[in-house]
Amino acid sequence: MAKQRLDRILAEMGVGSRRDIKKMARSGLIEVDGRVVRDPSLHIDPGQQVLCVAGQPVHYQRLHYWMMNKPPGVVSAVIDPKHRTVIDLLDESDRTPHLFPAGRLDIDTEGFVLITDDGQLAHAILSPKRHVSKTYRATVQGRVSDADIAAFAQGLILRDGYRALPAHLQILNAGERSEVEIVLREGKFHQIKRMFAALGKPVLYLKRVAIGGVQLDPSLPPGGYRALADDEVARLRETDPRLPPRPAES
Repeated sequence: MAKQRLDRILAEMGVGSRRDIKKMARSGLIEVDGRVVRDPSLHIDPGQQVLCVAGQPVHYQRLHYWMMNKPPGVVSAVIDPKHRTVIDLLDESDRTPHLFPAGRLDIDTEGFVLITDDGQLAHAILSPKRHVSKTYRATVQGRVSDADIAAFAQGLILRDGYRALPAHLQILNAGERSEVEIVLREGKFHQIKRMFAALGKPVLYLKRVAIGGVQLDPSLPPGGYRALADDEVARLRETDPRLPPRPAES
């Protein structure tokens, strides 16, 4: 295995961000082959050398992070008996074991799907407590107004009685068909469609354009994908300041 930077290896394994790993190294918490390493830029072979963090051995297993621009008609699943899945769209050489889509998009919804084998990061992205946002662009039948913005910010009550968490709604173009951007911190089944249905404004087109602070690469064609950069993986763990505060639990 080719040598790689120590901080990159540990970040890829979910030990922490590169900034965290730099602090750990300065504090003498990282060892390679039994020797304290304070230089996080040191190149090592994780397949041959023994890593320990805070006295605990760390076993290297490379994790994968793919950004895919999901086209309509494809399901966000590993296997499906009727439809093509996002895994089917990967090249044969990239279909490593244990890959799965971190969250779902409806079959007719386009856009950013993260495909990974990092269960810890997937859990962080999907947990409402972590406030990792999902940003969508939509075309809606009807004129979206400031009142709708306020309703989204307060937390809409859907037709089935569920109260959605507060969300950010921005009007890009208002008219008989309105173009809008929505930022959510949760991802219930058909959520955006249900939110606008509660306002009497059907969603005609929907695309996810960002997860957390990572934007969908505009150069990716429908069905195209690429690996995430290290800094993009780190940004997926951050919160989005545009989201209204979560209501206090009663």
